Amino acid sequence: MVGAGGLSTILAFRMGVAEHPSTVVGLVTSMYYVGIVMGTGPCHRIISNVGHIRAFAALGSLMSAATLAHALTPDPWVWGALRFVVGFTTVGMFMCTESWLNEKSSNEIRGQVFSLYQIVLYLGQGAGQFLINVPDQFGALLFILTSILMSLAILPVAMTRVSAPELPKPVRFRLARLWGISPTGMTASLASGIIMGAFYGLGALFAQRVGLTTSETAQFMGAVIIGGLILQWPIGKLSDTFDRRRVIVGVSLATILVCVAIMSKDVNNGTGLMALGALFGGLSFTLYPLAVAYMNDYVEADDIVPASGGLMMAYGIGAALGPTGGALMMDFMGPPGLFIFIGIIAVFLLVFILWRITQRASIPNAEQGDYQAMQRTSQVVYEFYPETDNSQEMDSYEDDTRC
Repeated sequence: MVGAGGLSTILAFRMGVAEHPSTVVGLVTSMYYVGIVMGTGPCHRIISNVGHIRAFAALGSLMSAATLAHALTPDPWVWGALRFVVGFTTVGMFMCTESWLNEKSSNEIRGQVFSLYQIVLYLGQGAGQFLINVPDQFGALLFILTSILMSLAILPVAMTRVSAPELPKPVRFRLARLWGISPTGMTASLASGIIMGAFYGLGALFAQRVGLTTSETAQFMGAVIIGGLILQWPIGKLSDTFDRRRVIVGVSLATILVCVAIMSKDVNNGTGLMALGALFGGLSFTLYPLAVAYMNDYVEADDIVPASGGLMMAYGIGAALGPTGGALMMDFMGPPGLFIFIGIIAVFLLVFILWRITQRASIPNAEQGDYQAMQRTSQVVYEFYPETDNSQEMDSYEDDTRC
C-alpha cells in the first residue's frame, strides 16, 4: 500500500510538472481503475489455477516491473498502459490477501482482523503520499523506490510454510437485481467511485497547480487519507443510530460545502487547505461504506457477499470515469474545476437520496446492521466482512461485467 499509494501521486505530480493537459492526466490515472475492474475475473482464474502463493508472487513481480518501467519513458500513453497493469495486479494481490485473512480468521476475531486490515490499508496509503518528498535528481529514483517496496511485499508470502486457502467460487448477482434491491446503495457507491477516482487521480495535480510545494502536496494528500480514517467512526456511529439515507444526505451536503471552501482562493495554501483536505477525506471516504451498510440492511444474509461485490463493481466503474470527468472540468475551469466537479456529483447524490426518502420508508433503527469502515479493495474482502457468515461465497464479477 505504501508503494502503490505513493505511485499514483508521483505520476500525477510528474505529469503536472511536464505540463500535460489535465485531460491527459485524467485518462492516464483512470486506467488504474479500469485495470481493477477488468482484472477481477482473470485474477480469480489465475489464483484458482496456480494457488495463492504463486499467484501473489507472479502478480507482485509484474506490478513491480510495471512500476519500474515508468522510468523508461515519460510518454503518458505508455504510462496509461502501465497503470492498467498495476491496477490489474493490485486487485489480484488483494484477492489473495483477503481470502487468506478470511481463512485464518475465526468468527470470534473476524471483526478485529477486518478492522486492523482496514487501518493498515489507510496508514500505508497515507504514508505513501510522502514518497514524493524524496529527492530525485535523475527522475528514476522514486520509481525504483516504489518498485522495491512492491517487491519486498512478496517476501512474506513467498517464504511462508502455511498452506494456502481455497478461493471461494464465483456467485452471480446481477446489477439489475442489485438496483431493484437498493437504488440508494448502488447510486451512493457509484458516486463515491466518481468522487474518489477524481481525487486520487487529480488531487496531486490540483495541489501543484494552486501553488503548493512538493512537501505541501504530500501533506495535503496525506491529510485527506488520514482524515478519511479518523472520521469513519463518528459518522458510522450516526448511521447506526439514524436513517442511513439522512446521514448520506448530511455527508453529501457537508462535502459540497467543503468543496466550495476549497475553491476559495484564500485557503489554497498552507494550514487552511490541509484542514479542509482532512475534512473532505473524512466525509467522502464514508460514502462507500455507508452505501454497503445501507444495502446490507435490505438483503438476505446469504446475499450480502455477492451483493456487496456488485457495489464494488459500481464503485470501480465510477472510479474509472471520475478522473476523466474531473480533468475535463479542470481544463475548462482551472484547478478549482476538480472540486467543482466533485461538488456537482455530491449535489446529484444529495438530490437523488432526498427523492428516494420520499419513495421508501426507512427500516427501524434497531433492525439496522453495524457500519464498518472500509477501503475499496477486492470483492473477496466481503468474505470476512464482520456481518457475513464465514461459509458464504463471493464474486459477482462474471455476471456484473455482462450487465
